[in-house]
Amino acid sequence: MSDPALLSLAQAKTVPPRELLQACRARIERWQPRINAFLGFREDARAGVPLAHKDMFYRAGGVSTCGSKIRSGWVANETSAALERLDAAGFADIGRLNMSEFAYGPTGHNEHFGDCRNPWNPDYITGGSSSGSGAAVAARLVFGALGSDTGGSVRLPAAACGVSGLKTTWGRVSRHGAMPLSHSLDTIGPLARSAEDCALLLSAIAGHDARDPLSAREPVEDYSKLLEKKRALRIAVSSAWMERNAHPEVAAAVLAAARTLDKNPIEVEPPDFDTLSAHCLVVMQAEASAQHSRWMRERPGDYSPAVRARLEAGYAIPATVYLEVLRARAAWLERFCAQTLAAADLYLLPGIAVQLPTREQTGAGGGADMPRLLAEITRLTRWVNYLGVPALAVPCGFDSRGLPLSLQLVGRPFAEATLLAAGHAYQRATDWHQRVPV
Repeated sequence: MSDPALLSLAQAKTVPPRELLQACRARIERWQPRINAFLGFREDARAGVPLAHKDMFYRAGGVSTCGSKIRSGWVANETSAALERLDAAGFADIGRLNMSEFAYGPTGHNEHFGDCRNPWNPDYITGGSSSGSGAAVAARLVFGALGSDTGGSVRLPAAACGVSGLKTTWGRVSRHGAMPLSHSLDTIGPLARSAEDCALLLSAIAGHDARDPLSAREPVEDYSKLLEKKRALRIAVSSAWMERNAHPEVAAAVLAAARTLDKNPIEVEPPDFDTLSAHCLVVMQAEASAQHSRWMRERPGDYSPAVRARLEAGYAIPATVYLEVLRARAAWLERFCAQTLAAADLYLLPGIAVQLPTREQTGAGGGADMPRLLAEITRLTRWVNYLGVPALAVPCGFDSRGLPLSLQLVGRPFAEATLLAAGHAYQRATDWHQRVPV
């Protein structure tokens, strides 16, 4: 392949770093004006495979805006645990990527720095809040990126932009030195061109960190070596629910992918997506509003209207409701593992069940239908965050408009190795992940 920027992360490790950096810079020069994926660039002395990250991972001495006016120009005094581990693994960090303001939006709109735009068609959303991570990886500007996922913010950009994105188990990756949104839901995970590349990045960043009080002590596996583990995986699906609730093109692509992974997928009743999503929203809104209480008192006008409205909604949630929803989480998780995954390794469903909307449809001028569209975008992601389990989004086709379609695999706690092995098996049987926007 003539352009080193088009290699996978695994392949890129064999190419001189200077060639990789030059190739990435050439693509950035071409694509940045079109998709607005970067907020800033870094001169990294490390000679490694170029990555860039959502602008909420702090680096000591560097700016981290968190996509906001309030932190525009703010300089961090510490480096995030995830970046420290990527540094130690020899990766280069070449820039800060666009994101939804304070990671609180599912589309990629940003009133302060400009919307991030979809590389397949700039009129459409990238998904959020890790919008720049999805767009930069899809356009092959970098070989991978970190994102955060509190209600779908890794998986939605992966789905909308046609890349692979891993939402890790709650506690699997340290959140130290990363902007908090909701401490009971926040997770950190990689976006990359393939499940194989996600495995490489996860191996670098996973593991206990005493600086994050919720960091898990579960042993870290060698995720790359486990990709080739030879065993048949059983996949659970809810075909009838998909055919009733997903767009026909989405349902057809996702069900075809299920049969690629498992010739006879197990039919199960779907989890109660809407109840679990509502529970997730209660926790997210209550905790995010508490997190922003001082700035909401002192600088409410420096938030965009959309984010300010979301934060205001959190103050109306009674403490009793918030605590009851948190208390119920363990029982819901047990039900998912015992019923949905009773005879299966993984549960398969769409990443986004509806046709991808435009930026105009989901922006400030979107009209009366805009709230419904936003709810549809996140309908199949938030429930996973409430349960705290891992999920992997991978591309599974394109719709009739030429926009990516994506499936989502959901597993038991700390089943990242199984998810990545399934994603890798699917990507060995298909080539959707190798398609590049032009």
